[in-house]
Amino acid sequence: MLGGYTDVGRIHSSPVRILLFRMADMQGNYIGRLVIGHNGLLSTPAVSCIIRKIKAIGGIILTASHNPGGPAGDFGIKFNVANGGPSSDTVMERIYHVSRKLEEYAICPDLRVDLSRLGRQEFDLENKFKPFRVEIVDSVEVYLQLLRNIFDFSAIKSLLTGPDQLKIHIDAMNGVMGPYVRRILCDELGAPANSAVNSVPLEDFGGQPPEPNLTYATSLVDAMKGGDFGFGAAFDADGDRYMILGENGFFVNPADSLAVMAANLSTVPYFRQLGVKGFARSMATSTALDRVAKAMKLALYETPTGWRYFGNLMDSGRCSLCGEESFGTGSDHIREKDGLWSVLVWLSIIAARKQGVEQIVREHWAKFGRNYFCRFDYEGLDPRAAFYLMRDLESVISDKAFTSQKFAVGDHIYSVERADNFEYIDPVDGTVARNQGLRIVFTDASRLVFRMSGSGGGTGATIRIYAESFERDPERHNRETQVQMVFLICVGV
Repeated sequence: MLGGYTDVGRIHSSPVRILLFRMADMQGNYIGRLVIGHNGLLSTPAVSCIIRKIKAIGGIILTASHNPGGPAGDFGIKFNVANGGPSSDTVMERIYHVSRKLEEYAICPDLRVDLSRLGRQEFDLENKFKPFRVEIVDSVEVYLQLLRNIFDFSAIKSLLTGPDQLKIHIDAMNGVMGPYVRRILCDELGAPANSAVNSVPLEDFGGQPPEPNLTYATSLVDAMKGGDFGFGAAFDADGDRYMILGENGFFVNPADSLAVMAANLSTVPYFRQLGVKGFARSMATSTALDRVAKAMKLALYETPTGWRYFGNLMDSGRCSLCGEESFGTGSDHIREKDGLWSVLVWLSIIAARKQGVEQIVREHWAKFGRNYFCRFDYEGLDPRAAFYLMRDLESVISDKAFTSQKFAVGDHIYSVERADNFEYIDPVDGTVARNQGLRIVFTDASRLVFRMSGSGGGTGATIRIYAESFERDPERHNRETQVQMVFLICVGV
């Protein structure tokens, strides 16, 4: 049997990593081989890539993604299954039930593994017929080989090094992505070494949450506003989320980023060769992707929040590209969202169209219309109060009379078209996910979504409110999001 394991460098990762080594090597725990990134570091996309490459039974990832690090920060353990993706609800439920009945476990307290030495290490242990094998692999190489087979590296390199060189500014936010940015974007594709900033992985991420957004990636935002760079990006701690900025700090909403990618997949050799099968997005993500799918006459799947819901769609050949509003996008090349892959898609689009980020986005709006979109997070709530709030809201929107409601705000009237508690039936295996968020859809295609989230940092409950408003008129595409949506936001809050 094969086992995979990695971590992305947080406080507590080292002691937990050692504990996992010592448990994995025991005969009763059924693991005969571990594959680990150099110095214990691998990005989450690289983990998915390696699991699929070596046909491992799964992988353990020590990460709390974009949540704060440090001694008082967050720490998480995730298990990815054999397809390289997150565990399904069924697998997690089985793990939970086993944990409730667990009475003992085996451990080898004296095992020592040198994570700094590449290559195979074998350990002869009592009561084991075969040596226990640990392989320390280059953290970047297998993933880099995959990317070479997906993209036209020569075209991207010409973009970054040619006479009309695109100057880029990439912020790894002191997470795991530093070595990947330096090796792939700088060494392989020719970007200057100073294109990569905050590229040394730190356990506390330099004291800032490794969250690639306008609030926390402020150094990137400031650098891009200076006008010296044509393309900027930031990554979260484990490398699966990203943010894109254009010249002068032009911000690309993650839902717009997903839609722009979908409309331009033909710039990537991988999709020219294999074709595009369909698209998927989480329910809370804006419907910008839906408009591209309709124009391309492709299937569009709407799933609950959580990358695990995309796995069956990709495994069954239904979906080529998927994404979430929380800065995560990916394709069927692996079974995780992939920040660096997303950046390379954007660079491929820029190279092919010979346009800047802002021009590409504005032309996309002109063709498909603009979906204004924003999210409000209410964190640290009393869990009991949050539960009753959501319960009472569901009671209101479930009333048959609610679908005839009209909300007059300012000079605008919002008429309810439908409202429900989102339920997802997996088209592959028929599993049902209920209570995935309350949504109100209005006749003008505006939407409000209310959802309890399990990924907020700190203690207490988190309620997220999402607001979306569609605008076809190009004359109205230049407005600030908050100004454009002020009346809808008033309805929501």
